[in-house]
Amino acid sequence: MTDGRVPAGVSDGLLVWPLSMPLTPVDTLETASAEREYVWTLNFGPQHPATHTTLRLVLTLDGEKVLNAVPYIGYLHSGFEKLGEHLDFNQYVTIVDRMNYLSPLANEIAWHHTVEKLLGIELTPRCKYLRTILAELMRMHDHLLNLGTTALDLGGFTAFLYFFQQREHIYDIVELASGQRFHTSYTRVGGVLFDVNTDWINRVRKFIREFPKVYDEVDRLLTKNRIFVDRTKGIGYLSREEVINFSAVGPVARASGVERDLRRDEPYLAYADLDFDVICSRGGDCYARYLVRMQELLESLKIIEQAVENIPGGPVNIGVESDMVLPSKPSVYRSIEGLIQHFEVIMPNRGYDVPREQIYAATESPNGELGFYIVGNAETRAYRARTRPPSLIHFSMFPHMIRNHQLSDVVAVLGSINIIAAELDR
Repeated sequence: MTDGRVPAGVSDGLLVWPLSMPLTPVDTLETASAEREYVWTLNFGPQHPATHTTLRLVLTLDGEKVLNAVPYIGYLHSGFEKLGEHLDFNQYVTIVDRMNYLSPLANEIAWHHTVEKLLGIELTPRCKYLRTILAELMRMHDHLLNLGTTALDLGGFTAFLYFFQQREHIYDIVELASGQRFHTSYTRVGGVLFDVNTDWINRVRKFIREFPKVYDEVDRLLTKNRIFVDRTKGIGYLSREEVINFSAVGPVARASGVERDLRRDEPYLAYADLDFDVICSRGGDCYARYLVRMQELLESLKIIEQAVENIPGGPVNIGVESDMVLPSKPSVYRSIEGLIQHFEVIMPNRGYDVPREQIYAATESPNGELGFYIVGNAETRAYRARTRPPSLIHFSMFPHMIRNHQLSDVVAVLGSINIIAAELDR
């Protein structure tokens, strides 16, 4: 065989004979394959524009019908979890915001939420509201790219440009708060790096005012677009029972009727004070997942508006008197008290008391439940740091979702579950 096609029943160059086809001396590979349909093996990725990152799928095709799909991971392994054993609780924030790089700050909030639960820290009211605003901005940031690239992969270039422009505005807001546009490393144990000012508040208000106009444009472009609907409706269906059995979370689970959202079910930060709806659907297909994410954009906007108009005054960190919080940079550079406090927190033979306990905590990230498991060892770094990422769970569902679909449906299903390779390999 020189054309790359492999007949059914052939594995590793050997013919595997079905029980219904008795082996006779005159049978050869060529005559047997001539009587059966050909199946193709196609590598989809790891270098493919529609996978966006280092995802690899080995597809078994009958013509353009997908008979099976085997996902492979490991092309972006960075040792993230192992680094958690060598970096302290503040240093490790530079690592976690590189896991889901579409919404870095959401990872930071999840990590320090777990650390603060281990240490028994109660955040200040202003810090809770500030983190809530940033978490919802990251949700929008993630959804905007996912929806834009999903449309792009299916041939809709204009929607991608509209939503990508809005992501730039969120970049500006994050940069004004933290000094960095992308990997911000903004959260700290017990607070955040900097407080925000009136200019930042006004920038957020401007974004809230202007976003609905762009949203309406994309809604008109995609939601009732005949081509987009035909490419997504009925594709990659997951029933409610299947979602529960696969342990799916976030928009993927809510699009199949599972009404689960940690912001409401296990409130953290300022979510208990805010009014919002949990968006669900019973469609269970790619189109339902698109609709859920579109509606979540509006809910996030509603949460941000409530939080920014009711943000409390006061400090953003738990206090200089605490031996767990890093002092501000100006304090370190300009006062001996700040320098000593910084020394006390970061030096390996100093630090603060960490209980010898195991803890798991999670937040509702843009893709669903993002949890961290920490084993404390009386040191300011974790004895063991483990991540529960949404993408690993969702990628394992892909073979079930794509089976008996067309090859062209692969990009639609991949886009609807929003796989981030760095969360797979860690």
